[in-house]
Amino acid sequence: MVAPAHAGPAGRVVRKATRDDIPRLAAALARAFDGDPPMRWFLPDDGSRVDRARALFDVMLSRVHLERDWCYTTDDVVGGSLWVPPGNWRLGIVQQLALLPGMLRVFGRGLARAQRGLAVMEQGHPREPHYYLDSLGVVPEWQGRGVGSALMEPVLARCDSERMPAYLNAGSPRSRELYRRHGFDVTEEFRLPEDGPPLWRMWRNPR
Repeated sequence: MVAPAHAGPAGRVVRKATRDDIPRLAAALARAFDGDPPMRWFLPDDGSRVDRARALFDVMLSRVHLERDWCYTTDDVVGGSLWVPPGNWRLGIVQQLALLPGMLRVFGRGLARAQRGLAVMEQGHPREPHYYLDSLGVVPEWQGRGVGSALMEPVLARCDSERMPAYLNAGSPRSRELYRRHGFDVTEEFRLPEDGPPLWRMWRNPR
């Protein structure tokens, strides 16, 4: 059964992402996150960050997110929202092993450092059932024009209809305020290792 599409800003259609979208969606998310403080911590080299982030999103979309079938994009693939349904946020050992070659290509000798950062993020992840917004990004030229809000709407509406909470980690004050406008509240501020940037754990109760 094909999921219904939703009308977005400026006539854009928000729809489920497909495997055919992976190259364009990975590239859009890489550009969207180029200025994101946590992404700059995980991939500190300015010259290679976008290419490495594109490879990271490519492997995560291919190996994890498209299998879960909770990824949304626009008809012209200017951004995406990557959600995880309740009870599935922690990767199993088989998934971790499948991701390892791709992670080595992305992080190289920095893989251990990246794993420490991910461990800090996972330590405070809520255990009760919830939808988890793993990533939300829009290419720079379309930021601030309602696309990010539209990309969140299908799952937030489902959260409300199912009476299910939602959770995310905001990586900048700007994104934190966007999520606040959609009903998320900050539950904790924490930092990545090695004097890394702050992130904010945010929780949304159903409306």
